[in-house]
Amino acid sequence: MNAPLHRPPLLTRINWYWTFQLAGWGALTLFNSVYGGSSQLRIVVTIACWGSLGGLLLSHLWHGVLRRRGWAANGLRWKRILPSLALLAAIQTASVTAAFHVMYPPDVLRGLAWLPGALLFWFGVFLTWTVFYFTALSLRRATHLEAETLRLQLHGREAALRALQAQVNPHFFFNSLNSVRALIFEDREAAAYMIDQLANLMRHALQSSQHATVPLSTELDAVRAYLAIEECRFEDRLRVSFAIEISAPELEHVRVPPMALQTLVENAVKYGVETNADGGDISITAQRSAGMDALQIEVANTGELRNASGSTGIGLRNARQRLQLACGEHASLELRQQAGWVYATIHLPELA
Repeated sequence: MNAPLHRPPLLTRINWYWTFQLAGWGALTLFNSVYGGSSQLRIVVTIACWGSLGGLLLSHLWHGVLRRRGWAANGLRWKRILPSLALLAAIQTASVTAAFHVMYPPDVLRGLAWLPGALLFWFGVFLTWTVFYFTALSLRRATHLEAETLRLQLHGREAALRALQAQVNPHFFFNSLNSVRALIFEDREAAAYMIDQLANLMRHALQSSQHATVPLSTELDAVRAYLAIEECRFEDRLRVSFAIEISAPELEHVRVPPMALQTLVENAVKYGVETNADGGDISITAQRSAGMDALQIEVANTGELRNASGSTGIGLRNARQRLQLACGEHASLELRQQAGWVYATIHLPELA
């Protein structure tokens, strides 16, 4: 059975042009009926309806002229609009006058003293209609412009995120290749195992690069695969511990930028294990921040916080930028040193 189609909201399905057209000319009909005199009410209402129908037709034709000639799109051209309004008022006055002659005796309209007032009245009606139309058009354009601006901002954020991911993935790939190269002449079986794991990791990197965020559980699986590769290389020199204090179902819902945690673990291996002859320890924890509905992910390694020669800093810099682009400006990545350990801590503002 096909799923039901989601209908757009009611407000977006209403034809606001005709809604306001009918409401405005209907209100004018009521006004002319009330102030047109109490005698012969049926005739007064009939003429009022005739005038509103004529005005509705003329205003719709006027609407078409404004659109076709671009007077509504290229600024207010009052030198052309005002004479056109005078012509509309003259046509409308002639139409209503004809209705008077049909419905009333010929001697009701004597002389031309009434003509300037009628022309002025209908000129004011069409002028009011035009002002309201331009106002509604300006508000709609402002709304569309705001929506377009937001859309461009989102596309800009997405483009920036994709560019940062394009920098991080090669960074990760070449680091992994260096690990394979270091082992290929020493232990071919281990090197083959590392290549298999590297293929799995690259598959994860390519698939995750299509998304702004991935589940934390998926990212942790990639980190475990990467550490399995590095354990083949460093053997007993690399000692890893995990302390995940979040339940498995919650790990599926928590979202992090792809390869962000991976980048921190790479740095921990490179600067905390590889540079030390005795190797080092790496600790990975994930827990809720105390007293807050927020998440804290921490990668710690033994060693000192220092700027290594030859380091470009792309990994950490991009991890921080991607974190804020994908998870908001309140997400953060902090580095600190304490008691012989270097801590890289990710703070996410809330659990997704």
